[in-house]
Amino acid sequence: MKSKQINFSEEIVDAALDEIMHTSFMTYAEYVTLERALPRVEDGLKPVQRRILYTMYDLGILPDKPFKKSARIVGEALGKYHPHGDMSVYDAMVRLAQAYSLRMPLVDGHGNFGSPDGDSAAAMRYTEARLSPLALEMLRDLNKDTVPFRPNFDDTEREPDMLPARYPNLLVNGSSGIAVGLATNIPPHNLGEVIDGVVARIEKPECSLDDIMQYIKAPDFPTGGYLLRGDGLKQAYETGRGKVFIRAKTHIEKSKNGRNMIVITEIPYEVRKSAMLEKILAVSENKKELFAGIDDIRDESDREGIRAVIEIKKGHDPEKILNLLFKYTDLQVTFGINMMAIADGSPKQLGLLSMIDYYIRHQKTVVTRRTQFDLEKAEKREHILLGLIIAVKNIDRVIQIIRSSKNSDEAKRRLMKEFNLTGVQAQAILDMRLARLTNLEVELLENEYKEVVALIKYLRSILGSEEKLLAVIRDELLEVKEKYADKRRTQVIKEEHARIEVDESEFVVASECTVIQTRNGNLKRMTQKALQKGMEAGELEEKFQPALLIPTDTAGKLYIFTNRGNMMILPVASVPEARMKEAGKSINALIPGVEADETILCILTKKDFEHKLMYFATEGGLVKATPMEEFDVKKSKILACGLKDGDRLIYAKPDAPDQENMLFITSDGMSINIRKKEISVMGRSGKGVGAIRLGKHAKVVFAEQLRNGQDGNILLMTEKGYAKLTPIAEFEEQGRNGKGLKAYQLAGDSGRSIVGALLVEKISMVTGIQKSGDMSKLSTDTIPIAARNTRGEQVILAVMGNDVSELYQNIFD
Repeated sequence: MKSKQINFSEEIVDAALDEIMHTSFMTYAEYVTLERALPRVEDGLKPVQRRILYTMYDLGILPDKPFKKSARIVGEALGKYHPHGDMSVYDAMVRLAQAYSLRMPLVDGHGNFGSPDGDSAAAMRYTEARLSPLALEMLRDLNKDTVPFRPNFDDTEREPDMLPARYPNLLVNGSSGIAVGLATNIPPHNLGEVIDGVVARIEKPECSLDDIMQYIKAPDFPTGGYLLRGDGLKQAYETGRGKVFIRAKTHIEKSKNGRNMIVITEIPYEVRKSAMLEKILAVSENKKELFAGIDDIRDESDREGIRAVIEIKKGHDPEKILNLLFKYTDLQVTFGINMMAIADGSPKQLGLLSMIDYYIRHQKTVVTRRTQFDLEKAEKREHILLGLIIAVKNIDRVIQIIRSSKNSDEAKRRLMKEFNLTGVQAQAILDMRLARLTNLEVELLENEYKEVVALIKYLRSILGSEEKLLAVIRDELLEVKEKYADKRRTQVIKEEHARIEVDESEFVVASECTVIQTRNGNLKRMTQKALQKGMEAGELEEKFQPALLIPTDTAGKLYIFTNRGNMMILPVASVPEARMKEAGKSINALIPGVEADETILCILTKKDFEHKLMYFATEGGLVKATPMEEFDVKKSKILACGLKDGDRLIYAKPDAPDQENMLFITSDGMSINIRKKEISVMGRSGKGVGAIRLGKHAKVVFAEQLRNGQDGNILLMTEKGYAKLTPIAEFEEQGRNGKGLKAYQLAGDSGRSIVGALLVEKISMVTGIQKSGDMSKLSTDTIPIAARNTRGEQVILAVMGNDVSELYQNIFD
């Protein structure tokens, strides 16, 4: 048998990979956003939640019917509407049943559906569920063509695009979810308050947000607690984004032994009680100085509700400890509001008024479609009743026609011709039972006809008047409120009345110490005794040698200025206590958010704030003075000096009142000595004014305050290890922002640039650091004194690839 050659036609698509990735990812992102993560504004449900409720409704698992196994519900939802993992469906159904997750649960769960402690629900084969009574309000009138339907994933079933939602579920139960590049976090609200707000908007469409907030005061979380109402809430309701603080409900009790106890009865929304208590324990151990008053932490919760107890030692103020717990634990948390929902087919960030308006528009559509459905049904019934009434009024003739006809088709034609009836009316007469021929039934038919006519008139009036349509929506909303609304659980307090003001220094026993910045930039803390002992111990590795000593105490704070223009506040108690031969910790490890190349320029304590000004100088030749009071802040990190792109700070020190001038030296060997009075005083964000005009590729390598005519020399060193000492008196005073005077003659073999300079007032030890990391020490008495516009002599041997990279004063020796 000969093989037959088959020719395949193929189409090769030539496209760039980035285009294919973009198109594919956008399709995926759109699917995740619209079909998984975000709720619809009309019913406040994600697709999986909507499918669960519709499945239960379709199966007849109603509030007055027996519970059904959760596995049956999940399987039905998977098979018909939601082709994803079974746990995604079950987890969504569990959440719909949890009274601590949803303000008004939509599923009535029977069995273990989890706990506020974070315990997961039992497996779906063990639990049972049915719709809650309020869920029926979400599904009410679904069979009256109130919402559009669409085919399911395999076109074998039809499912609703949205539910009629006869109350504003998106606001009542809220929603949270993460899509691709989008997220939503809508807080739950009180059903009665939300309905009142919607009714107010219906009655007065031009009302303002402030008017609506008279009804919808704030979110109402199922777990209760307190909500601190501030500007963040108004901003969230106005723009769709904002944040509020929610706090546990606590009170102080006396125990039998006379001790005070902080009792927690309600916890913030979505905070797990067990995790919260573990965090309280961890904080009390990590911050022993602050929480030394806590004696015991225990959970006394039972079926009656939450009760967690923190027992306080005698002699300690429970109110102050409670405020510290609010600050450092999950007894108070931030709830970030992000009201993102699917509206008009795309994700939108909605304010409160927009969300209400979308809901009212949805209800107008639902009630209009329902009314049209009822009207068509009533008109059909009116038509049939009219035919039945004609028949019973002429019953003898009708019977005669039917009896004399050969079959039902002939009877139907003769009735239509005899009484001018339609086929529907004639068929209804043929289907009429003999029992309906009594005088009583005739009267009932006439009464029903009158009722149907009145109903048709009423329904037409609704369709013909928007005012009546809105009145129907309002009345039905108020019915839902009367039937299901409950009291607010979360108590609202003004933010300014609940500010946490605790002086932590009250809890800290201060002891004198010295903070050491080592040569490699690390920080450590030592007692005076340990420091003295370490100084006498002998030679240290260069990296462990102190570059700066800051006398302070453990209750104090360090104000750290860096080359990135930042100021960071670090409690002294946070600096690790270490021996002289130990490395300490880098600021990256002690302070979050420090960049990899960020280095310390200056460390101050509170005593240094007695100075009026702080001076800053940059590599780019800028200088400024900033009032010291601007750095007396509570934030842990602020901008201390604005910087141009690519610029860095090289100098940050408080004002020295006895030093009227400031000297700058650049990498190309220029210098300028200006009066400090010429330096502008500006705020923290200011970038400064010009101190010296730089040559091409030059930068400032040294800046220092000094006094005209003061004794001493300036030590300058090049990258090739050449150095000299020049008397301060040779640096003549000039006006600000000039080119300056030659400070070093770089021509010849002395090196391509100046790496650093030092103010030398007496004989001391200095160190040049080579690129290889090796360090050499030399005494200034071996360095020649030379005039300003001269070159120096080589004092450190520097070969190719091993040039001098830094010059600093060694205070340890």
